[in-house]
Amino acid sequence: MNAPLKLGIIGLDTSHVLVFSDTFNNPASQQALTGARVTMAWPGGSPDVPSSIGRVAGYTAEVRDKFGVTIADSPEAVAQACDALLLTSVDGRTHPGQFERIAPFGKPVFIDKPFAVSSADARRIFATAKKHQVRVFSSSSLRFTEALVKVVTPGNRALVKGADFCGAAAHEPTNPGLYWYGIHAVEMLYTAMGRGCRSVRCVSTPDHDLATGVWADGRIGTVRGTRTGNYEMHGIVHFEKNSVPVNVQTQAKPFYASLTEAYLAFFQGGATPIDPEETIELIRFIEAANESSANGGREVLL
Repeated sequence: MNAPLKLGIIGLDTSHVLVFSDTFNNPASQQALTGARVTMAWPGGSPDVPSSIGRVAGYTAEVRDKFGVTIADSPEAVAQACDALLLTSVDGRTHPGQFERIAPFGKPVFIDKPFAVSSADARRIFATAKKHQVRVFSSSSLRFTEALVKVVTPGNRALVKGADFCGAAAHEPTNPGLYWYGIHAVEMLYTAMGRGCRSVRCVSTPDHDLATGVWADGRIGTVRGTRTGNYEMHGIVHFEKNSVPVNVQTQAKPFYASLTEAYLAFFQGGATPIDPEETIELIRFIEAANESSANGGREVLL
């Protein structure tokens, strides 16, 4: 049998690192997976984001003391010692620079959401990956939720005529608009619709965002973000003859378990789950929504 992959974590400022460490390092976990183990991590943290820097110390102690993870003093040390990498820093602004530090080691990388906070940075990351011939992908966990993938399958994705999704969209000024948390609903929209959006309009109030995308083939997709305390994730996917609801709250399997299975298969040599151009367009969709919101809801071309 092959030895378990040694996984390294870059950025201990999100609760995701506790979920991932529990999955691989705790045999008693309900979501336990074999084939990999988190062995080393670098804390990171963004001093100007309270919800980042304020969590680093606690999460660092927990992954070290509860899950037996060695704490390194640099991303490079983690990349050198591990077989595959999880870039989990919660602040999307840090991803291009941190990725450039680990890419020369040639290890496959999963980058947690938000992949980037501008389309220029998204392209910069993929250009770095190409330069160093590094396999990389990024996704929200909601892209792999069973509630969605049982509705939109590889066999019927081409038949989707439109889709509408809603979810929480808390704001963080450094990762503006839908980047910070609303990206979950945007990922679900792109899982259903695929590439091809040509313009976005977004109307925002203190409590809500409503982004409407028009695809080149005439299809329409929407994302509603809320800041009222409602954290439920819902959607509806429109086919030619029927519309099918998506309710993440009804599924039994945790969506982070599905995401973890996806990146583990990728690390083990499986296909890249998401076309890089789709990831770039998704980031541009959010960028365009922010531009539209700032301009009173006017149409912005992608």
